[in-house]
Amino acid sequence: MARAPRRPVLLLPGSAPSFPNPVGFDAEGLIAFGGDLSPERLLAGYANGVFPWYSEDQVPLWWSPDPRALLSPARLHISRSMQKVLRRGEFSLTWNSCFARVMSECGKEREGGTWVTQEMLVAYLQLHRLGHAHSLEVWVDGELAGGVYGVQLGALFAAESMFHRRTNMSKVALVALLRSLFANGIELLDVQFVTAHLASLGAFEVPRTEYLRRVRLASKQSVSLLALVPDLSSVAP
Repeated sequence: MARAPRRPVLLLPGSAPSFPNPVGFDAEGLIAFGGDLSPERLLAGYANGVFPWYSEDQVPLWWSPDPRALLSPARLHISRSMQKVLRRGEFSLTWNSCFARVMSECGKEREGGTWVTQEMLVAYLQLHRLGHAHSLEVWVDGELAGGVYGVQLGALFAAESMFHRRTNMSKVALVALLRSLFANGIELLDVQFVTAHLASLGAFEVPRTEYLRRVRLASKQSVSLLALVPDLSSVAP
């Protein structure tokens, strides 16, 4: 007889920053609720394959879905039209030049509201100041046209959200992020769920158990992204 999925656990604010092992929870992946967004708890979450995702009127909800979506250089797909965009190079890239602005832009114009709440913004800005959260920006004619941000722990990078204000610029951001991260020591790029947008770039799924195994290995490595410089030549096909 199959064992029933484990029930989400309650985390108390200020309690020890630990999480239950996600194995045994249902595929949707809600493993805990409550707690806080301290840097220690956030980093403990990412080290255990867990991320927060909730609306402004909710307590923090902590997730580890099964399966998990990844991007990798070996499986990156760049369409012919996207190759032309990259070859034209009518954009420039920066790293960590306006993290708060990228995160705020990612929270705008979302159907059904946004999970990039003020509480999340404050928490991830703190991670950014500690060197664990980063943004990549795409500029066109001096204006911010797209971007992506995420959390880094060792050789793991968990991409959280992206946006675009010009056509194709979120794809440019993701391709540049992927190529730049793996050129600088990142070995695991988590994108949480496969959407149509991510699938067009070659995102793929792995079982939660495989993801957790890879997170344990990647998060223990020593990788610094503070001096990363996105290289336009590295994103060309």
